[in-house]
Amino acid sequence: MTRTLITGGLVVTAAEEMPADVLIENGTVLALGLPGRHQWAAERVFDASGKYVIPGGVDVHTHMELPFGGTYASDTFETGTRAAAWGGTTTIVDFAVQSKDASLRAGLDAWHAKADGRCAIDYGLHMIMSDVNESTLREMPGLIGEGVTSFKLFMAYPGVFYSDDGQILRAMQQAAETGALIMMHAENGPAIDVLVEQALARGETDPRHHGEVRKALLEAEATHRAVQLARVAGAPLYVVHVSAREALAELAAARDLGLPVFGETCPQYLFLSTDNLAEPDFEGAKYVCSTPLRPKDHQAALWRGLRTDDLQVVSTDHCPFCFKGQKELGRGDFSKIPNGLPGVENRMDLLHQAVVDGHLTRRRWIDIACAAPARMFGLYPRKGTLAPGSDADVVIYDPHATHTLSAATHHMNVDYSAYEGRTVTGRVETVLSRGEVVLDRGHYLGRPGHGAFLPRSTCQYL
Repeated sequence: MTRTLITGGLVVTAAEEMPADVLIENGTVLALGLPGRHQWAAERVFDASGKYVIPGGVDVHTHMELPFGGTYASDTFETGTRAAAWGGTTTIVDFAVQSKDASLRAGLDAWHAKADGRCAIDYGLHMIMSDVNESTLREMPGLIGEGVTSFKLFMAYPGVFYSDDGQILRAMQQAAETGALIMMHAENGPAIDVLVEQALARGETDPRHHGEVRKALLEAEATHRAVQLARVAGAPLYVVHVSAREALAELAAARDLGLPVFGETCPQYLFLSTDNLAEPDFEGAKYVCSTPLRPKDHQAALWRGLRTDDLQVVSTDHCPFCFKGQKELGRGDFSKIPNGLPGVENRMDLLHQAVVDGHLTRRRWIDIACAAPARMFGLYPRKGTLAPGSDADVVIYDPHATHTLSAATHHMNVDYSAYEGRTVTGRVETVLSRGEVVLDRGHYLGRPGHGAFLPRSTCQYL
């Protein structure tokens, strides 16, 4: 294997930042050393002077090829992982889906078939449980043994993914016994369905009503309920895509009691708002996702939660649907708009912009985007940091370059950008995945099949 040396950069991890050279061999980080203090030879040398050298991003919430609302997410594992690499993300954890009346095994096998041989970067899988019963509960330990150690449940979407409180409790009890982590979509689905029906009966059909019926209090209520069920079961809990300050307050209260309760938010809740949902001429449909975008005054609470570690992770919930032909399914009925936004390519840059804007420190940027998600889902220190023995997933990042986010230039397989026209400071220059150069100075060098499946250990916060 070729030895690679990255010289002259500022190495930034969640734990420290220091000028250091990085030596890579056989796909892993061999050593870090102070510049000028060593005599390392390498066949390939990258000069990172004036740049950051950071771990590759770890996005633990993506939905490639997800069936939803009569259509499919528009990114395949091939296109979606390529786009992730362009944005400095070198690991994703996607969601295998159990179909109603089917086994967990059948769902997991189906997602392995979608991903195997097609990914440009490494990937893991969570398991969505759509049908909690005696049989599927018995399957959980076997999946954990294969490195699928997290299981997602939904308090939303009755008739599709929804689990009632009894099913949730039983899955949590099994998680408590086996060391699995329950991931929760916390919204009161039955109550939301009533509000959807009432809004449509009043003729309120525009995209903005999607956010108005999925009320913040119903996210907070479900979050509170999930926390209490987890307490009863003695299980850890990870609440996905927290969007409302009231829901965050429930997590903070639980953590103040010392409970193993964790939370994730997403860039869309930090940078977008109900103003986008209200854009005219059905443009608001581009921003329909669940949990929904909130009024701008929720953003300050989310940033504060990230600084205080009441929120540990920023993932994308990348679930793209094209505006034409997919989002348009909901013209005249907001409830038929496929729920999801594209974002896997934009996360690292948007969070660096948050550093520039003073919301986060550099180390916290790397923590919430790389280290914490890797720890949360059993991948650290192989992923999420730069240390001897870690996978050589390395990004050379130019903190001074500016660029404008646009559908005209992004690499996600979707016909719009949720951040169209937004200029950000900071840009990926070079990306290595296990020592292989995937991207260098605007040239994509990756390939389908380089990415390997990652069996994961259990949550490392417990």
